[in-house]
Amino acid sequence: MRIERHRRRFFGKSRESAKCSILNPVVSKIPRKLVRIEGNGPDDGNPLLFGLDAESLAARMAAVGEPAWRGRQLAEAIYRQRVVELSEITTLPKALQQRLTAEGWQVGRPKIVQVFQSKDGTERYLVHCEGEYALTVETVWMPEGDDGESGDGTDPSDESAKRHQQATLCVSSQVGCAVNCQFCLTAKLGLQRNLTAGEIAGQVLTVFDRQCVEVGRDRVNLVFMGMGEPFLNYDNFMAAVRLLVREAGLSPQRMTVSTSGIVPGIERFAVEPPEFRPKLAISLNAPNDQIRSEIMPINRKWPIQTVVDAVRLVKLRPRERITFEYVLLGGVTDRPEQAAEVARLIRRTGLPAKVNLIAWNPGSGIAYATPQPEAVEAFRSTLMAAGIPAYLRKPRGRDIYAACGQLKRTVEG
Repeated sequence: MRIERHRRRFFGKSRESAKCSILNPVVSKIPRKLVRIEGNGPDDGNPLLFGLDAESLAARMAAVGEPAWRGRQLAEAIYRQRVVELSEITTLPKALQQRLTAEGWQVGRPKIVQVFQSKDGTERYLVHCEGEYALTVETVWMPEGDDGESGDGTDPSDESAKRHQQATLCVSSQVGCAVNCQFCLTAKLGLQRNLTAGEIAGQVLTVFDRQCVEVGRDRVNLVFMGMGEPFLNYDNFMAAVRLLVREAGLSPQRMTVSTSGIVPGIERFAVEPPEFRPKLAISLNAPNDQIRSEIMPINRKWPIQTVVDAVRLVKLRPRERITFEYVLLGGVTDRPEQAAEVARLIRRTGLPAKVNLIAWNPGSGIAYATPQPEAVEAFRSTLMAAGIPAYLRKPRGRDIYAACGQLKRTVEG
């Protein structure tokens, strides 16, 4: 297979050849109005194959007079072998390769067009998405993770596996975001468009190629916490998850999706089959509705208790926990009495839960402050003393605008 040519382990520092990987940036026209783009169907005439599952690829093949089993060959090549050109799919006869190419067919996987490297090893990518409204979206690779998965109930029980390093890949679901959290740079972009299933899954396999990840050998956590609100692009988000699970062989238990509290999306998520359901994280970020409504306007539509009631519908796996993400804003949400209030709130939910604390990452034009380290530790200690598992997510890639809340396609230094 193509990926077997790469033998470098993906943990640790990048190859010297990738050290200053700044590729040609793509300058794209932004649509004047918001566009909802659904996943590609087998008969929609779209020449891009990436984003179609094996069944849809089989239908495409049958439609051009080929055996349906050619669809499985295409899926194997595109998602398992990670082939990016039709001419590289050796299971297809050369005449068929040439015919499909002449007719305009292409794999069409998203491409990395610019790379930013942090002093801590984190990489932020601008990924080019094809289609009528070609834009770039951001994806972040953290070679040692950020401890966000700690205590979520799916940590490996084997001690040797625990010692094995893990990487985390942060994936976007939309270009920009409409939720308008006041502490997040992505909100400044507004919502430019939804990503298709292929564009979401394509970020994963494109970065896997760059980092020489071997599925089934290397431990990588996927977090759908990049640009956008996944549950406002629900169909495409879940279609991407199914592609990654069915066709690429990834485990949903190594995936986490974060939502600001989109109740209809949570209710749909609750009935997803466990074999395709990632873990769930809720962006709480405040101890009560009053403060949450000020920093997260979405709370005015779906307040905390409404969100919690929806989360209770999710049937958790054994030992699985719901994660409550909490951004600490200096002097706003980081006070000791607020920590006690958060502890009471979490206890009242009755859910098996943990809290991930995130010290706010600075962003230009946003009038908040990063909390003092002692305030962060005091907040965590208060939660722990109240019996609430609390973990501090490491800030990764702050110097390249790759940390939580910093994604806005920054290209300047």
